[in-house]
Amino acid sequence: MAYLYDLIIRNVRLVRPHHTRVETVDIAVKDGKIAAYGLHLDSEQAHELYDGKNMLAFPGLVDAHMHTGIYSPLAEDAMTESQAAAMGGVTSSLNYIRTGRYYLNKSAPYREFFPEVLAISQGRFYVDYGYHLAPMMRQHIDEMPMLARDMGVPSFKIFMFYGSYGLHGRSTSQREFLMIPDDETYDIAHFEFVMRGAKKAMNDNPSLRDVISVSLHCETAEIMNAYTKLVESEGKLSGLPAYSASRPPHSEGLAIFIASYLAHETELPNINLLHLTSRKAVDAAMMMQAVFPHINFRREVTIGHLLLDTDLQCPHLHDHDHAYLQSKAKRELEWTQLFAKVNPPIRPREDVEYLWQAVLDGRIDWICSDHACCSAEFKTSAEDPKNVFVAKSGFGGTEYLLSGVFSEGTRRGLALNRIAELCSWNPAQRYGLFRKGDLGIGYDADIVLFDPTETFTVRARESLSAQGYTPFEGMTLKGRVKTTFLRGKKVFENGAIVGTPQGQYLHRPYQ
Repeated sequence: MAYLYDLIIRNVRLVRPHHTRVETVDIAVKDGKIAAYGLHLDSEQAHELYDGKNMLAFPGLVDAHMHTGIYSPLAEDAMTESQAAAMGGVTSSLNYIRTGRYYLNKSAPYREFFPEVLAISQGRFYVDYGYHLAPMMRQHIDEMPMLARDMGVPSFKIFMFYGSYGLHGRSTSQREFLMIPDDETYDIAHFEFVMRGAKKAMNDNPSLRDVISVSLHCETAEIMNAYTKLVESEGKLSGLPAYSASRPPHSEGLAIFIASYLAHETELPNINLLHLTSRKAVDAAMMMQAVFPHINFRREVTIGHLLLDTDLQCPHLHDHDHAYLQSKAKRELEWTQLFAKVNPPIRPREDVEYLWQAVLDGRIDWICSDHACCSAEFKTSAEDPKNVFVAKSGFGGTEYLLSGVFSEGTRRGLALNRIAELCSWNPAQRYGLFRKGDLGIGYDADIVLFDPTETFTVRARESLSAQGYTPFEGMTLKGRVKTTFLRGKKVFENGAIVGTPQGQYLHRPYQ
């Protein structure tokens, strides 16, 4: 028998971006795309039926900021961390990658390096995946038009602090870390020429103009170097408060000013300001939007900076969860503080609340995870395990993305449809994923069934990530992903992965 539909998901509450209502519908899928939705679709027209049990149906999340393969081999990370993504309702994983230390630990032209990345990735992701690339040397800048046109990578990154500050703290071996030619520097002038390279890619590929963009990690190395010395010499702070003070918010603000002016100077219209962490960073970003209204800025925050603060507490933990944290041995709590080290740093609670207000006010365009799986044995230094300045930077969190935004966001008044915009539609549109981010007819059937009533306590042992710990340990979140469909195929259900890796490379624009 020939069926009209491959799948009908019955009885779900449909959450779509730019809508004001959540409708109860059935969703029909054909050939991996949304084919129809409405009340009481004819079950005899479908090869398979699935009972949605009146759960919320979100469009699959687009986690626009991940670092798969940074601390573990890409072949391993792709398998485990894409499982964690599916667990969190993520169906499109966009990963930052570059040459130099970490990742593949090599330097090469991207026309050689990136095909190797794609070859390793193929057949290993449980969700769809794409990449952003960072031009680290002049040759990479020359390759930008080709990368956008031929390799499906129209988004590029600048790490503004790398030239004279380490990935994890002070460094005296930056050239070895960056693996760039002896006659080149990674500095403000290089950042300018990266932007000029992006503008040339636009001019050479006018059909890609709207999807070519440059993203910036905005921190200022000179400020961080000075404040790190100050914090260490005073010796008054340790853990997350020390790390936040050593990379102060005005370092972010100043870098945002520099990045914005360079975009103006180079006439580059599409700029993404990544993982803003503080009032000063958000205010600086909004100032630059007012000064340069012709620049199409996008502003990003992470779930880590929305859920954690420098006391490593969420103020809405249940009482028994506070007891769980307080009962830890002092050494374990200090280690947990180090587990939350990330760049830019976790900030005090007043900055966290300001970020939430910026989300509610519409000043933030999307929320991501900045997922960088770093195992416990690799995270801290064996010689100095309590020293935040020598611990590795970054941690995972993609598996808690939707639950975290829903739990804390709805409590503050964030609408469900707005969550779909922040976590799916907005990043999909910015990065050229034009068949992702919505559940309209013709879009990929990336569907997340979400139980808004289930409350759970975060435990690392239940995560599908290989990390083995989480700085979110002990937090109580309301709302949980129950089932994730990727292009109409079930890939996650009730805490477990279903089937083999089905993820496809997202050659952008994907339309």
